[in-house]
Amino acid sequence: MRIQMGLRPARHLLLVPLLCLAPWSFSHADDLVRQAQSLVQQGDALRAFQLLDAQESSRAGDPIFDEAMGRAAFAAHQYSRSIMAWERVVVTQPDNAVAQLELARALHAVGDRKAVLALSERARARAIPVDAALSIDQFLVSYDRMGHEGRSTWKGYLDVTLGRDSNVNAGPGLNAPALSPPGTPPWTLQPGADGQRASYAALSGNVRGRHVLDARWSLIGAATAEVRGHSSAGKPYDSDQLDVNAGVAYRVERHEWMLSAQAATYRLDGDTLRNIGGVLGEWIYRLDGFRQWDTFLQVQGLRYPTQTLRDTRRTVGGTSYIHVLRNGSLFYAGLYAGQEAPKANGVENLGHDLVGLRGGVQWAISTQWAAFTHLNYERRKYGAVDPFFGVTRRDRQAHWVVGASWLPAPGWRITPQWALTRNDSTLPITDYDRRIFSVTVRREF
Repeated sequence: MRIQMGLRPARHLLLVPLLCLAPWSFSHADDLVRQAQSLVQQGDALRAFQLLDAQESSRAGDPIFDEAMGRAAFAAHQYSRSIMAWERVVVTQPDNAVAQLELARALHAVGDRKAVLALSERARARAIPVDAALSIDQFLVSYDRMGHEGRSTWKGYLDVTLGRDSNVNAGPGLNAPALSPPGTPPWTLQPGADGQRASYAALSGNVRGRHVLDARWSLIGAATAEVRGHSSAGKPYDSDQLDVNAGVAYRVERHEWMLSAQAATYRLDGDTLRNIGGVLGEWIYRLDGFRQWDTFLQVQGLRYPTQTLRDTRRTVGGTSYIHVLRNGSLFYAGLYAGQEAPKANGVENLGHDLVGLRGGVQWAISTQWAAFTHLNYERRKYGAVDPFFGVTRRDRQAHWVVGASWLPAPGWRITPQWALTRNDSTLPITDYDRRIFSVTVRREF
């Protein structure tokens, strides 16, 4: 009995070192978090991430550690790791609004829009300030990216547009004959051949997606259709068109290569004007979820059923860079060059070499509003002297757009915009100005 009573105090004494070590352990852990936070503030996010990464296996599940890991990983562009860390915080603290917001930003960085939409409305609104009022896919020839867990994805939209076109037929001004080159035979414009004003309404829809086969291979595809009708003088220019493409994509880390077949048809006033078939090769290099390069090569055959002399083969290649800022603003720039070569002999004047530049900016004004502008400039040099005018056609075309984007509710977008086209041509009948004001209502899904 005495022996047992003597051992009991001894057991208690053994706990003293452990109790002394516990505060030291917590203090050491807090020092680790504070050190990582300090490194992030100093701009050394990668070192902070590496510091926390070494302890993640033992400390995962601790909200304090996971928050620090989520911030450091995001700042170091390790977005998938940031997602995992913030997901652990949300699991242990479902009402943590800050964690939901940071998780939404990380999901947005990897392009997992569906996962973002599964979060609270408040987190969505703060994470994606205009939800890409002008998104990457509107600037670059690119398919929807897979989710961060490798899931298949798809998206689409339906547009209704009302507008006013100052030159629906891209015709020259009435004074074009007076601008004819010296030595040109006398000529006059046919009635209605000059620029015609018209209002128009258009309905268009798009569906595109990616079916993931495994971690590297995917099937990709898209389809776009549009029907457009005009008022009064523009009736002969009522049109409808259909574009479809399908192919495969192969991805390794930040690189993705895509090869797809393309087909399109364009009808004017009920008759088929042009059919297109070809292939598109793309290489996309994503620095992270906010920055990417897109380099492409496109080869197409253009066929005109009623004017076979105009059939050409079009080859265009180029590259573009886009940068989405953390507040939802973005900018992009690109260049391209190519050639349209006639298939028939003796009509080199219908073919041309081309080179172009494009760029644009979007400003995120608020969670619902953004303003944007973009400019495209292209030079075309034709292959031979025009047989009627006796000069070689050269075009310098500038296309400028300015507008705003309003998101009145999730999944809805209203876009008023003003577009101006100026084609400065050595041929008077292809020298024209065009101004279009339009308002588009889009439902995204």
